[in-house]
Amino acid sequence: MGGKREKSIKLGPRFLKAFLFAAEKHAGQVRKASTTPYIAHLMGVASLALEYGGDEDMAIAALLHDVVEDCGGAPMSKEVKRRFGSRVAKIVDGCTDSDTYPKPPWRARKENYIRHLKSADAETRLVSAADKLNNVRSILSDYREVGESIWARFNGGREGTLWYYRALVEEFKRGKPSRLMRELELAVQELEERTKAGSPASFKPASFQEVK
Repeated sequence: MGGKREKSIKLGPRFLKAFLFAAEKHAGQVRKASTTPYIAHLMGVASLALEYGGDEDMAIAALLHDVVEDCGGAPMSKEVKRRFGSRVAKIVDGCTDSDTYPKPPWRARKENYIRHLKSADAETRLVSAADKLNNVRSILSDYREVGESIWARFNGGREGTLWYYRALVEEFKRGKPSRLMRELELAVQELEERTKAGSPASFKPASFQEVK
């Protein structure tokens, strides 16, 4: 999933266009239980994607990785492809766990997404891992401030959320080792330790073997 790049990359008008598109589509949305504009998360994911080896298309996909899921469903996927090309659209679709409304039940969505990652290409996996790392770091930051009450924000609660991120780490580790994967694993480990949740295995659901 990439590491430090050897060559610099230029971000051109397409990146700016994607940023403005994301800002428009996610206008009014905020991070969970906060007043932070949602675009801050998208900027963070794009930053991580670039830091760990992504190119301009991957950075654009990082900015747009939630636009299908949260801003229009399947029709939005077609719009992303029209505006930014098939490569960007493929990565965005690969980072989307649902393009229908209402969304399927939380656990089913997450288990299906982990299965999907098994056949995803390296570009999609990098952007997905960048998304998850940004999420876990945000959870850690908020946990330090509010403690166990943080889990009320999540559909999976404490056990489901910790299971999901541990399962993601295990899936990403099947690929080529990278600094991004290692940073995600360390962040998830810290979250588990801070919640005093016991061993990661305690959060595997009965269907975990099927997920693997």
